Amino acid sequence: MIIDCHGHYTTAPAQLGEYRERQRGALAANPEHVGEKGTVTISDDEIRASLEGAQLRLQRERGTDLTLFSPRASWMGHDLGNASTSRFWTEHCNELIRRACDLYPDSFVPVGQLPQSPGAPIEPSVAELERCVNEMGFVGCNLNPDPGGGGWSAPPLPDRYWFPLYEKLVELDVPAMIHVSAACNPNLHTTTSHYLGADTIAFTQLLMSDLFTTFPTLRFIIPHGGGAVPYHWGRFRGVAQDLKLPPLAEAVLNNVWFDTCVYHQAGIDLLVRVVPADNILFASEMVGAVRGVDPETGHYFDDTRRYVDAADLTDADRHKIYEDNARRVFPRLKT
Repeated sequence: MIIDCHGHYTTAPAQLGEYRERQRGALAANPEHVGEKGTVTISDDEIRASLEGAQLRLQRERGTDLTLFSPRASWMGHDLGNASTSRFWTEHCNELIRRACDLYPDSFVPVGQLPQSPGAPIEPSVAELERCVNEMGFVGCNLNPDPGGGGWSAPPLPDRYWFPLYEKLVELDVPAMIHVSAACNPNLHTTTSHYLGADTIAFTQLLMSDLFTTFPTLRFIIPHGGGAVPYHWGRFRGVAQDLKLPPLAEAVLNNVWFDTCVYHQAGIDLLVRVVPADNILFASEMVGAVRGVDPETGHYFDDTRRYVDAADLTDADRHKIYEDNARRVFPRLKT
């Protein structure tokens, strides 16, 4: 089986976006607006139509089997509005993910977003994680280390601010993917500098802390191949050595995994040479940040199975990347 650990519902029916625009309109009129959750009316047939010609078609064409499916990352929009805004938006997004997975249980498994909000307590995110896992069968969540959308005003990941969430992740035995949302900082492009920079920042914060001494079973996935991390593996090893930190393998690789959302062969080749196969999860983020066809190959940039198939890997290591590692990192994944 080929398990794609990184999929987003980027093709959700228009009613979801219309709900968000109503939220934005209310906030424009009153930034302190506290509304009601309300409803988002979407039929099962509309969900099917949104997936059949996109994610499901690409699964079939590319020969992948199962996608861990979460709300659209760039729409999480934690910087928008207030805690109630994020709560209601998050609940609707997660409930729609559950419905999509119920319609296609052999193709999708649910992963949730959290109702983070700049300056707000983390406890509402703990409650939503518990709801998602215990009541709706989710197997993980996406954690935004920068809910301010490019300002990096939140405490760093090792800060005690996050500890209630980490305690719940450990208790429920689910991992978190470190994933920012859209950038509201004009210096940052969302899916390039912001996403990849955040991946690198998160890794550095974890490396330079003793977080995993406190939470030895906490598990994080750093997406997009780890941002700059594999390319600068020697720099990170050297900095750790200079700072008298434990070696990288000891410091982070028992708790951190990287995915294969890297959109050219040379990038995947570097990833699998530098990072142990035990710490790589297959992923594509298809119908996501990069949707076009590479004119140099004639194939979609995000058809990452082609790159992993062509990489210099043993069959055993390729099987780890395609399936075994995902089952270890997501133990609630029973499919």
